[in-house]
Amino acid sequence: MPIDPSATIPPDTPLSKLPNFDPREVPVVGVDAHLPVVRPEALAPDALRQRFAQPPQWQPEVWSEPRFTNRQPARAAVLVPVVMREQPMVLLTERTAHLSTHSGQVAFPGGKQDETDVDAAHTALREAHEEIGLQGEWAEVIGTMPTYTTGTMFTITPVVALVQPDYRLTLNPYEVADAFEVPLQFLMDPRHHRRHAIEFSGTRREWFSMPYADGGRERFIWGATAAMLRNFYRFLSA
Repeated sequence: MPIDPSATIPPDTPLSKLPNFDPREVPVVGVDAHLPVVRPEALAPDALRQRFAQPPQWQPEVWSEPRFTNRQPARAAVLVPVVMREQPMVLLTERTAHLSTHSGQVAFPGGKQDETDVDAAHTALREAHEEIGLQGEWAEVIGTMPTYTTGTMFTITPVVALVQPDYRLTLNPYEVADAFEVPLQFLMDPRHHRRHAIEFSGTRREWFSMPYADGGRERFIWGATAAMLRNFYRFLSA
């Protein structure tokens, strides 16, 4: 899918609703270049299917964020769409700037679970269709990852799916400013996993970022999205 540069959010758009906080400006405290890279052959569709069919013994590295809202916890799901190109790609979105939570951020398509949803996969596929127009027949769900709870109290189940490379999208302009692809190999290389830390309101906040140079634009992947990708790395490298 071609990217329309006019649709993307300007690079100076805040990536957080927290006052005087921009994750892009927080110093990097570490890069995990000592960890092994996931081998390219392990990222092929059949290898990913086999990994979920016979998962290894492993533990997620990150489970949750410090709570900073009084909102009641809510279940949610996101789709982790791995596009089956010659080099597997991950389809991500950029949220619009006016949304009340996670505005302007890079995210997986997904959202809150409805009472009528059968399971997390149902939620993820429904939300992906509503947000970016991804039809269910283009996505083959191969498994789920452990939940991750955001500071806004969404308990998210990542649902991993293989997506046909000839997919078509229709973005919901209210929720999604852009959609783009990042090589799965880039995201599964810990040399691109940067650690950040900051003291905020008496609480130490730590997170990962995985900035990706998309032509002349930086896609700043951080927070919950980067955390779930980090767990995906741990799963595939176990």
